[in-house]
Amino acid sequence: MLLYLINPDNPVVGITKIKSSRLNRYRTWKPLSLMVLARLTPAEWSIELIDENLGPVDYHGKPRPDVVGITAFTSQATRAYEVASIFRGMGVPVVMGGIHASMCLEEALQYADAVVTGEAESVWRQVLADVARDALQRVYRGGLGPAADIPPARHDLLAGRYYLGSIQTTRGCPLSCVFCSVTAFNGGQFRHRSVDDVMAELRQIREKKILFVDDNLVGTRRDHIERSKALFRAMILAGQTRPWICQASINFADDDELLELAARAGCEGVFIGFESPTVEGLIFVHKKFNVTGNRDLRASVRRIQHYGIQVAGSFIMGLDTDERGIGEIIARAAEQYGVDMATVLFLTPLPGTKLYGDMERQERIIANSYPGDWRYYTLGYPVAHYRNFTWTELTEEMRRFGELFYSYPNIFRRVVRVAVQTRNPMKTLLGLVMNLTQRSSHLFHEEVSARRALASAGSGSRISARDETAVQPALSSGR
Repeated sequence: MLLYLINPDNPVVGITKIKSSRLNRYRTWKPLSLMVLARLTPAEWSIELIDENLGPVDYHGKPRPDVVGITAFTSQATRAYEVASIFRGMGVPVVMGGIHASMCLEEALQYADAVVTGEAESVWRQVLADVARDALQRVYRGGLGPAADIPPARHDLLAGRYYLGSIQTTRGCPLSCVFCSVTAFNGGQFRHRSVDDVMAELRQIREKKILFVDDNLVGTRRDHIERSKALFRAMILAGQTRPWICQASINFADDDELLELAARAGCEGVFIGFESPTVEGLIFVHKKFNVTGNRDLRASVRRIQHYGIQVAGSFIMGLDTDERGIGEIIARAAEQYGVDMATVLFLTPLPGTKLYGDMERQERIIANSYPGDWRYYTLGYPVAHYRNFTWTELTEEMRRFGELFYSYPNIFRRVVRVAVQTRNPMKTLLGLVMNLTQRSSHLFHEEVSARRALASAGSGSRISARDETAVQPALSSGR
């Protein structure tokens, strides 16, 4: 029997259409969840894993599968439903899963024959058994399973197609930020795979660089930190010290032994969510954790960089606490913290988050002609009423941030700093590539966010006259 596992085209800038920009190759990662399900698929099934982000796919020209499995983030949902329609039109059953289908179950059921909610490992074999006997159920509840039950991904299925290898070692996050659906999907308990299991999977990855896709690799508590140290020691002992990058919270900087072990294990960079440069903003998004104990963020960043690890900072624009000039404020804060790169995202109410529930009750979600408007939920386009900004004003703030932080002189200064700190030509080159990639992304946002917002209005979204008028000047000027 033939199984297709499909990762739909993702409109997130820098992740989709890998062939359109050579820089995008450095920010594209594997559909790890599908690779894990492939490992759990019984031997009688032939598997083809398809990632649309690697290029277009002619489904009508391919062999007809017995079943199709599709995963999707919210930004992929529109395309996921299109792909599902193609195969259902052929009479092929479609099973959907992933975070969007889990948070929007009733919607997903309109486009799929079955939906798996939550983590799929515990029910995947049952799904395939039901397909084989033509008894597919409408809903399978995956829930939250023990981390020990997460098998190694089938890295061989997409070997040689990506710059970065990928691996996940933990699930769950206790921080419960209002904009993030990780806690709703993976739970608030920090669950981690055994060091032995992680090491066994690392040996199967062929790429020269690795992305740890964990939402927070080192966790927030002392026992989480000790587990991370054990993993890094095992990597050093086994010689598995290829360069890698990860996501973590700012407490990554608090333990020098952790930083030393991470650097020796191959850590080149860490992505940290600073979220807002103001205390009021951090309180609004429920991320006061960042400044607990009157933390000196600049000192924390420098401590990480002291070990040759670059810091990428993430900020959110459009909070109810933000005021005009926030683009420049974020740019100045990022420079003050001394981060090597910075990403700014529009506040976006993703399904399953507290933010979505609040904005929906307040009737502030504008791009709400679903499922078509889900393609705008990339964090790169305005989709709601923002308390102190029209869409054009917010887009202008984004432009101002990019103009300041990613000016060529500032990029040059940051790259020189990396060269002096690391004395490593490859890390210096990586810093340059990532800065240029981020500059490209912010320029792209400036050109198209207003256009896509107005396109959303044309698709039937409930956009006020104030917001529709606000985006028009940017369009008429050709931006």
